[in-house]
Amino acid sequence: MNSVIVVGAGPAGMMAAIKAAENGAQVTVLEKMARPGKKMLITGKGRCNITNVAEKQELIKNIPGNGKFLHSCLKAYDNEDVQLFFQGLDVPVKTERGGRVFPVSDRAADVVEAMVLRLHELGVRLVTDARVAGLLLEDGTGGVRRIAGVRTADGSEYHGSAVIVATGGASYPGTGSTGDGYGWASEAGHHVVKPLPALVPLEAEDDWVKELSGLALKNVRAVLLSDGERAADMFGEMLFTHFGVSGPIILSLSRQAAQLMDEGHFLELEIDLKPALTLEQLDARLLRDFEKYQRKEIKNGMKELLPGRLIEPVLDAAYLKPERMVNTVTREERHRLAQVLKGLGMVISGTRPIAEAIVTAGGVDVREINPKTMESKLVRGLYFAGEVVDVDGYTGGFNLQAAFSMGAAAGNWSVWNSEG
Repeated sequence: MNSVIVVGAGPAGMMAAIKAAENGAQVTVLEKMARPGKKMLITGKGRCNITNVAEKQELIKNIPGNGKFLHSCLKAYDNEDVQLFFQGLDVPVKTERGGRVFPVSDRAADVVEAMVLRLHELGVRLVTDARVAGLLLEDGTGGVRRIAGVRTADGSEYHGSAVIVATGGASYPGTGSTGDGYGWASEAGHHVVKPLPALVPLEAEDDWVKELSGLALKNVRAVLLSDGERAADMFGEMLFTHFGVSGPIILSLSRQAAQLMDEGHFLELEIDLKPALTLEQLDARLLRDFEKYQRKEIKNGMKELLPGRLIEPVLDAAYLKPERMVNTVTREERHRLAQVLKGLGMVISGTRPIAEAIVTAGGVDVREINPKTMESKLVRGLYFAGEVVDVDGYTGGFNLQAAFSMGAAAGNWSVWNSEG
């Protein structure tokens, strides 16, 4: 009987173990935390956004970190397969706004418990509090090394015909994702793309940004500028915080922001507060409001246009005193105000630490992994799956889908390759 060792009991690891066991392998899962699926328990704000119903091409589009690498994995195990898998484990699912799929119970614990129960049903040996210290490698035929197993921190050795590394990235280290797999991959000869935070809030230099902490904006467009050039933009919701900005569109821009900053570029963020209006339409709107409130101070004449807390920062950026009377504003000043409303700028000084990131960008180089099987091209019998691989997506169920698809491929092929 084939013996498969899975390191890490997160979404990719548990899926890999389940698929390997369903194919008849003797499977051991080594998890360094006291319980499996710890990071899954906090995904989707504790509800576990297991996948997204988007078409395959749309799924790949929403995985900016090497989404195309997943073509084969997604073809073999897609979002419908994930939904059917959980329904088969008595975890009914529902689809919400944006195509997001959640368990009907809204409990991430139900998802984790169902996967753990399936592991037990299949006779998988789940060892918790087991900290793996490294891989056991041996010389193979044709000069290609092969995997022999793993060794743990207490000196124990686990031997197998295949090892699946599914240790996660370097975000949320309290859940066990501390980048262990990167070191083992390097020791095996793999190149590891520098881990950077993705889906993480951004820090801003400007004091006015921090003074707006708690203010949420909807239907705005955030534009990321690198050395003054437009690098990316996103439309939707954002939030001001005590350190800078957060919210869905900021998180989606953060991967590119982190990479650009790592390369030494100067970053700014411009917020288009009225993206539905052209500059000319916005100027006309301002003119109507100013005529309506011509006997009031400007700060009172803009209450229909902006949230109250945002008015003074916008006026300050347009070099207009809040106490100015509306009827004293010149045409040029009104035009300048419209331009600020279409691009309220701030300087981005950094991202929050990688430990606070929802996912990690970077990881084991996909060029050194077989995209169909998830097997290493350098070490026979060594597989990688999940966030340890240089693959990452936006929020909305895309990262868990990627983890499940990679895990399913690794689990299946770890057995089929050994049989071959």
